[in-house]
Amino acid sequence: MENKELTELQQKKKELFRQKTNGYDRLADGEEALIRDYCEGYKTFLDQGKTERECVDYAIRLAEAAGFRPLARGETLRPGDKVYRNNRGKALTLAVIGKKSLAEGAVIGAAHIDSPRLDLKQNPLYEDKELAYLKTHYYGGIKKYQWTTIPLALHGVVVLENGESVTVRIGEDPGDPQFTVGDLLPHLASDQAQKTMGNIVTAEQLNVFIGSRPFGKEEGTDRVKTAILDILHEKYGMVEEDFLSAELMAVPAAKAVDIGLDRSVIGAYGQDDRVCSYACLKALLELESPEITAVCVLADKEEIGSEGVSGMQSWAFDAFMSDLCDAQEVPLKTCYEKAFCLSADVTAAYDPNFAEAYEARNSAYLNYGVCISKYTGARGKSGASDASAELVAKVRRTFAENQVIWQLAELGKTDQGGGGTVACYMANRNIDTIDAGVPVLSMHAPFETTAKLDCYMTYKGMKALYNTDTN
Repeated sequence: MENKELTELQQKKKELFRQKTNGYDRLADGEEALIRDYCEGYKTFLDQGKTERECVDYAIRLAEAAGFRPLARGETLRPGDKVYRNNRGKALTLAVIGKKSLAEGAVIGAAHIDSPRLDLKQNPLYEDKELAYLKTHYYGGIKKYQWTTIPLALHGVVVLENGESVTVRIGEDPGDPQFTVGDLLPHLASDQAQKTMGNIVTAEQLNVFIGSRPFGKEEGTDRVKTAILDILHEKYGMVEEDFLSAELMAVPAAKAVDIGLDRSVIGAYGQDDRVCSYACLKALLELESPEITAVCVLADKEEIGSEGVSGMQSWAFDAFMSDLCDAQEVPLKTCYEKAFCLSADVTAAYDPNFAEAYEARNSAYLNYGVCISKYTGARGKSGASDASAELVAKVRRTFAENQVIWQLAELGKTDQGGGGTVACYMANRNIDTIDAGVPVLSMHAPFETTAKLDCYMTYKGMKALYNTDTN
């Protein structure tokens, strides 16, 4: 009798309890090979795109190879047409026109391609005690001390006085010099050790070392600075004043690599949010003739509030969608009312080394699949786009029907901190929006880690959504 009751209890639990199982226990036959292949392409994307400009350039190359062309305002669009618009080299929106009218809505995957980094100030170059440095202004939310004593590369663009645009990418190729931000040696750090984490290194100490060899033999001041400018002039034709019309940034020089003896994890800079950007892009590039028009947004400036002409708050996205709608004589508001958006952004993966920051029942875990987040925000959901129960059910159903391994979580303990995505800006347009993406360890650090299974399942989930109806 006792054994029978136990069996009945186990059966009832199986029927009623939510089953949490490691994704590797649920993979279909042959899917591990698909994960490996997908992640090799993703690692290339990370290495090729360490800035938003580089991401746009690389994404356009991939798109044009897949049959995409620039969207011309006023052109006629037919089902299966593949178009894109480059927003000032810093953001990109692509679409595959569906069989149904845009009056039936669109399926939108919205991710961002900017990441925390060290931007050079407009007057960056100086010499102090015969050492040359570049002043920086950090971009996005960082722990400043993490950016010291690591190899850095210099990326960006310089627009010379004559209007010529010069691309800068130093520190990535074999034989290239690299750069670094110094830290105080432990032997002299007794005062530094008493400071709080936020003040161990100050913003004005994030100065990038760039050289020490003086120019020539003649005595004088700023000889090292002169030597650096001479190198820059010879290589790029620039003078010091050209820094004023430059966008240069220091980013980690490390390449994307496999982590762990089992190679189950990827380590790289900029995975927030290029891991979701690549998933949205890759899924869209493989579409041929979806029922509903599919759109991929690779936005800029999310890390600083989605402001500016290349951010998600810009009307640039609306102009693109309006041009699509005008081609079918559909009011933009009609399309938005029936559209669906997956705000594809990362979430925090549970880290047992810092368990006190997480609420284990509602945390995301590595290897448990793409993570749906009903809401983000901070404290009492401040700044969040809180998706409806109906929307969560729609995504659950789509993932289940397409064998997408998924989980649902929020970002850490309530009142521990918080974060936001582009979801609220899409929702403000009257577009049903929900967050989903890859769990990340060491988010916003110069070297972040993600599980390959979760990366692939985010792509698989995005592809499933692109291939469904909005209804």
